[in-house]
Amino acid sequence: MHSQKNSKGLSCKMVLQAVGKVLRKSKTKPNGKKPPAEEKKQYLEPEFTKIRVVDFDLKELVVLPREIDLNEWLASNTTTFFNLINLQYSTISEFCTGDTCQAMTACNTIYYWYDEKGKKTKCTAPQYVDFVMSLCQKLVTDEEIFPTKYGKEFPNSFESLVKKICRYLFHVLAHLYWAHFKETVVLDLQGHLNTLYAHFIVFVREFNLVDPKETCIMDDLSEILCTPAPPPLPAPSPPTPSPSHSSQNHVTER
Repeated sequence: MHSQKNSKGLSCKMVLQAVGKVLRKSKTKPNGKKPPAEEKKQYLEPEFTKIRVVDFDLKELVVLPREIDLNEWLASNTTTFFNLINLQYSTISEFCTGDTCQAMTACNTIYYWYDEKGKKTKCTAPQYVDFVMSLCQKLVTDEEIFPTKYGKEFPNSFESLVKKICRYLFHVLAHLYWAHFKETVVLDLQGHLNTLYAHFIVFVREFNLVDPKETCIMDDLSEILCTPAPPPLPAPSPPTPSPSHSSQNHVTER
């Protein structure tokens, strides 16, 4: 993007790049097939929710910097989230198959794909994710929609397209938690998934990009991960030494 960057913009980009770097290094796959999904939400257990890549308030990373145009900020972050969520999914993709995930599910929700003509199709999770990522890739690389050249204007439909992308990306994140969290734990990537999810949710809430009715199925997780951690307690002050007995009874001779 051609707009100026400030410290907040750079910090946001650095955090996302750090998550992506670790994910790219995680090539080892867990052994065995994915067990059936359980009703118990393992991802809500404190031993997992407390694991993050960063421990500061993500709200500071998503606020629009004063020097940057809103559409530029939305485009930059949306493109980065697409790349990282695609990368996160790729770490468990061999376990998300037509046999293990016969539908695109999250909690008690089944997501159906709607083509350009509005035709509703029930498909397997890997098919659905492939449709999502192909569509997102097509949009974010289209210079007429996500311009990167100086002076190029964003289309009037830009915000609605960003909302569409974010809604689909949320579906992928929800499916990762619901159907593939065990594999994520085996790969020791739950901290990166938690951080990516929290950052994404804080971002879409900041700019009203996804209808709360869409994300409510994961509100229990969002409440835990998106609440800023309380500040650390200050270190206790060392005790003040009391005056010695001799100094208390000291009398100056005249």
